[in-house]
Amino acid sequence: MKDAFTPTRELAHRLSGTDEVLLVWHPEIDRVELSVSDVMTGEGFQMEIAPETAMDAFRHPYAYAARRESGCDLVRAETTIADG
Repeated sequence: MKDAFTPTRELAHRLSGTDEVLLVWHPEIDRVELSVSDVMTGEGFQMEIAPETAMDAFRHPYAYAARRESGCDLVRAETTIADG
């Protein structure tokens, strides 16, 4: 019997300065997702990308984010403030 769960597949990954850009495919729902995060602050965003534009979005993630600003899920790092 074949396993019903198909793991997410990494299509492309790069680090540019402190920005980590990741392109993944979720085969179980046939969805391509672009994720960008700042490795220093933890802030970033994720969005679904049309398969035919996936590599262009991977190379130019901020251009796609600007076009789809309302469709992005922003991820913010939790900040702890300590008395000093």
